[in-house]
Amino acid sequence: MIRVTVFQDSGGQAEGIACVGHAGYGQEGTDIVCAAVSALVLNMANSVERFTDDGFEGQEDEEAGSFTFRFTGKASVESRLLMDSLILGLSNIREAYGEEYIAINVKEV
Repeated sequence: MIRVTVFQDSGGQAEGIACVGHAGYGQEGTDIVCAAVSALVLNMANSVERFTDDGFEGQEDEEAGSFTFRFTGKASVESRLLMDSLILGLSNIREAYGEEYIAINVKEV
């Protein structure tokens, strides 16, 4: 199962995300849930880097199936939109494939 933690401030704005684990949907190498989650989170991070001036810290470990991303300062409107889009996409994957493959939790920081 992929466990997603969305880090939010007291106003409900996403400040970062952490994903860990593998979905286990189908055979290794053909897991469309893992592929979809990976594509969404990496695209969000790449988009923040390319289209905004916002600072962030990120780390990934493909073997462990982990990815972390946090803004190092106040996120711009554009970055917040990218994060909201990521969360929507992850939620849609959970709805389509089930909570046994992806769990999403929110943690106030």
